[in-house]
Amino acid sequence: MRQNDAIDKQPPASLTQEAPALVMLATGATWVICAASTAAVIARPLRLPEAIWALLGAALLLLFGLMPAAAALGAVAKGTDVYLFLIGMMLLSETAREQGLFDWVAATAAIHAKGSTSRLFLLVYATGIVTTAFLSNDATAVVLTPAVYAAARKARADPLPLLFACALIANAASFVLPISNPANLVLYGGKMPPLGQWFGSFAVPSIAAIAVTYVALRWVERKRLSGVCENGVERDPLSGGGIAAFGGIAGTAVLLIAMSAFDLRLGLPTCLAGLATTLGVCAFARRSPIALARSVSWSVLPLVAGLFVLVEALDRTGVIGRVADALRAGASEPARSAMLSGTILAFASNLMNNLPAGLVAGTAVAQAHPPRLIVDSLLIGVDLGPNLSITGSLATILWLQAIRREGEDVGFWKFLRVGSLTMVLALAATLGARLLIG
Repeated sequence: MRQNDAIDKQPPASLTQEAPALVMLATGATWVICAASTAAVIARPLRLPEAIWALLGAALLLLFGLMPAAAALGAVAKGTDVYLFLIGMMLLSETAREQGLFDWVAATAAIHAKGSTSRLFLLVYATGIVTTAFLSNDATAVVLTPAVYAAARKARADPLPLLFACALIANAASFVLPISNPANLVLYGGKMPPLGQWFGSFAVPSIAAIAVTYVALRWVERKRLSGVCENGVERDPLSGGGIAAFGGIAGTAVLLIAMSAFDLRLGLPTCLAGLATTLGVCAFARRSPIALARSVSWSVLPLVAGLFVLVEALDRTGVIGRVADALRAGASEPARSAMLSGTILAFASNLMNNLPAGLVAGTAVAQAHPPRLIVDSLLIGVDLGPNLSITGSLATILWLQAIRREGEDVGFWKFLRVGSLTMVLALAATLGARLLIG
């Protein structure tokens, strides 16, 4: 770590000059506020949006003088590329949803199932892979999930196995491409590895994660998938706006793959592509882009900004420095450290949600500069680990909200029973695949 970086991460001079007891008190208060705020983001007390609790935690840190305003603003600014990426992806997803593209895809899957529930499960799973890879795991949770539920009802199939497929593939396929999960940008600080390096690191592990998750979930839900479903599912023709939305999504995917290949940041191109697609489709379909924009979940942006502030506060107490020290120490045994760090982060993501966990890990990586094998294993842990529980990732929380709107619900223990088998097996296979690559 450079000397200037070390100076920037030191606690304020006024704090270090106080009595050790006051320093410990301030450090403890920071940890309590960050922990309570993160827990509230996960649990959503009073059913208030997650962003409120993240912003409340950030505000308390400023109010009690535990963090200077300049440091908080600097932390928010660090997430600029992530915000731009999310804006573009949310616009693309909402445009596709509004034009019925995902409903058409889900109905197509139900038609091609030809009365087989098992085949319908496979087709939904495959659709989730494509959606996650090219639109992000949040799109699978928010947009594809309601469409799959509607298709299950039309086909008179048990919706739960299909809904679980949406939830688990949203995380299992989230490192197929750099754009597949916002947590990828967070862990790498917005500066993604070149696309060739990405495929070299994650092509085989992605196949392992997707395949093992499918086999494990298929076995867990074997009784629910043993029956037949309705064969004559109706499908409305895809509108011109839906075709245009698909073209915008495909074009955006090609653009982002090219940007990754040239080792360029993804946030601004994603934002511009999403905005251009939205305006173009709305003009073609003669719809108001303002009405569409109102349907976007903009609260995700202040949520992420608040989490950046909380992580910066933790960094100033030295806790992330200790994580960075552990990563440096593990550099002497990269294979062992990769398995250990990836596993720890996978389970930690379920205790504090993978977005703040990824922020902590990403900040520590920026300080420690560990071997690529360790960094890749951390990304696998932060992406795949959330399949253990409903608290693991923002995508899973959004998935839970989506199915509740449809009248379904999955409790913590019910999800854990499925996740404890599927995630653990997939994590072991995926980390093992990454080690075999070297």
